[in-house]
Amino acid sequence: MRAEVQDWYSTRSFQGSAFDRQELAARKQGQRVSVVLPAKNEAATIGAIITPLRTELMGELPLLDEIIVIDSNSTDDTSAVAAAAGATVAHQDRILPDTGCIPGKGEALWKSLAIASGDIIVFIDADLEGFNAQFAVGLLGPLLTDPQVHFVKSCYDRPLDDGVKVMPAGGGRVTELVARPLLNLFWPELAGVVQPLAGEYAGRRSLLECIPFVSGYGVEIGMLIDVLETVGLDGMAQVDLGERRHRNSTDGELAKMAMQIQLTVQSRLHRRGLAPAAPRTAELTQFLRDGDNYIGDTAVVGVSERPPMLDVGQHWSMTGGRA
Repeated sequence: MRAEVQDWYSTRSFQGSAFDRQELAARKQGQRVSVVLPAKNEAATIGAIITPLRTELMGELPLLDEIIVIDSNSTDDTSAVAAAAGATVAHQDRILPDTGCIPGKGEALWKSLAIASGDIIVFIDADLEGFNAQFAVGLLGPLLTDPQVHFVKSCYDRPLDDGVKVMPAGGGRVTELVARPLLNLFWPELAGVVQPLAGEYAGRRSLLECIPFVSGYGVEIGMLIDVLETVGLDGMAQVDLGERRHRNSTDGELAKMAMQIQLTVQSRLHRRGLAPAAPRTAELTQFLRDGDNYIGDTAVVGVSERPPMLDVGQHWSMTGGRA
């Protein structure tokens, strides 16, 4: 790593367990904190995430002010489970209805800015297993103790469950094979970020409202690059949360994610004049064994991008009226 990146890594990397939740609650000084969980068909896990957040960080002390679940057209009981656990549930297609609705996690995150009231917003994936409320505490730590920090990314070990055994690492295949090489090559300032595609991160509203959001799986890498270009490396931090367990994806699913990441990176390189404009969609052909032959399966993979929320205008309620 470059010397300045090594310096950042040494001074802006923290242990999530080191932050005291009571001390952080005392440091809020009137700031509101929102936790947002984007969710689609996560009824099996979402309740066990919301419950400790609500009981430990809202009931036992006033660290969090609201927990919002953005339901992305679930077909299971995600919304009912989330509401029963104490979260506010909003349906993605009912937020800013005049803007339409684009499938994908990034859309849920972007639309959450229109209804969340927090000055600081914490994003947590809804498929985590064995969740600990200290995840949120750790992500809030640098933001509530250092006014120069505007964005906090999580890092952790990612076990890989292959259906037979659980290996202690190997769950970040797209990170190691796609995201990290691209970032080291084109944005070497980000070489010290341990988990660039981590789905748990937090930021100040003042920052999040002035960056665009990619609608699909490119949201994390696009946000990381845009945050760097907006507040610089010194405005960023990372927190080690220990271990993250969730449902692992198949290689075929990961290939589609990788394609969205490639398209997102190309759009950022084009902005810098280093690549042609990225297409909105691209075909990805994968092969499945069928006896003595392979069968080609071609899918259209694409990404869309939402403008900074500040460009949309005033905040709106879930029904489309001005808040």
